[in-house]
Amino acid sequence: MLLSAGPRLCAAQAPGAPFRLTKPGCHKVRLPFTSQRNLLIISAFLNGCGPYNFLLDTGVSASLVTDPQLADSLGLMHGAQYKLLGVGGADSGLRAYEATNVRVKVAGAEAADMSWLVLSSDVLDLSGYVGMPVHGIIGADLFRSFVVTIYSGQQQLELCDPAYYKAPKGRRWTTLPLTLDNNKAYLTASVQQLTATAGSTDLPLRLLLDTGAGHALSLETTSDQRLSLPPTCLRTDLGRGLTGLISGSLGRVATMHLGRYQLPQVLTSFPDSTQVHGRLTGTERSRNGSLGFEVLKRFTAVIDYPHGRLLLRPTPELHDPFEHDMCGLDLLAAGPGYHRFLVQRVVPGSPAASAGIMEGEELVSINFMPLTNISITELSRLLHSQDGRVLFMVLRRADGELHPASVKLKRQI
Repeated sequence: MLLSAGPRLCAAQAPGAPFRLTKPGCHKVRLPFTSQRNLLIISAFLNGCGPYNFLLDTGVSASLVTDPQLADSLGLMHGAQYKLLGVGGADSGLRAYEATNVRVKVAGAEAADMSWLVLSSDVLDLSGYVGMPVHGIIGADLFRSFVVTIYSGQQQLELCDPAYYKAPKGRRWTTLPLTLDNNKAYLTASVQQLTATAGSTDLPLRLLLDTGAGHALSLETTSDQRLSLPPTCLRTDLGRGLTGLISGSLGRVATMHLGRYQLPQVLTSFPDSTQVHGRLTGTERSRNGSLGFEVLKRFTAVIDYPHGRLLLRPTPELHDPFEHDMCGLDLLAAGPGYHRFLVQRVVPGSPAASAGIMEGEELVSINFMPLTNISITELSRLLHSQDGRVLFMVLRRADGELHPASVKLKRQI
């Protein structure tokens, strides 16, 4: 899901770091996060109300309330109005307004006066995508305030006062410089492409660090003439941005180097040029793509905006293979507890399409197991699980009729 691959959005950013640790004499604090479908969700209070759930996203420079009903219930003041621009700079029809003087509190830290952007419509439907209530996105404000360490295995964040932070030492740590542009962080990684002929060389690429993207790697072929689609690609929808679905191709690169670490056969998104052209502004145009959480979760990651660096230490998951959905179903969670799973899209030519599954149906059970106690994240893992695995599904059509479908998972890329 490419949440950061949306339209241009401009808003004034307050100078300085908005968040402060709340306990006197405390220089760092840990707080839990929930990982759903490769996205980080944290809880926060707004103006003393909550808690509400927010996606933690380095890919956006301004924090967003994506649920306008929440903003109305909190009585947030309507400030400056903004148009959100889509592909090619066209008016997307989506609007946002600035809400100032918002007090934000997370476990152990607080921002007394933040500015947020409130969307006119919940177009992202983050709640349906991750299967739990999500009310918005916390962006660069938190990362500008602290050195943030992500412990993926423990599902914990550590927020440290930059003045007291001491970088960890040890041969397994590697450090990559970060540069900040419009409150977004960029790094350089070396990528070797898959080509039809031998002899591909490593390309140093400028990548957006994007914790709000569930993918591993995304490359924009129009950013550098040396970049090209790999010989084997799968045409598909890559995710959803603020102005709709993002189309493109899915393939792999031969290797990617992050400091001293090499990752082979990295699954890579290649958005269509029409999805990219006109979206980036200023120095952002020099970027070649983005690095998502599917890669970052394989490390203990220290995101250090104040000192301009990214520190990585591998976890046992470093060498896990990068896999794509082997079924061909795009599912949306709905209903009480988000335990109803609706087929939003069936990929043409996929195993799901061959089994006769259609858009709009509801997935009721898999292998005779009802789905009432399973999360959409667990379901997604099942559909990524094993090439050749057979899943016996029961689905409910719009008229209420139940029908079976036998789906044989297939690695398509």
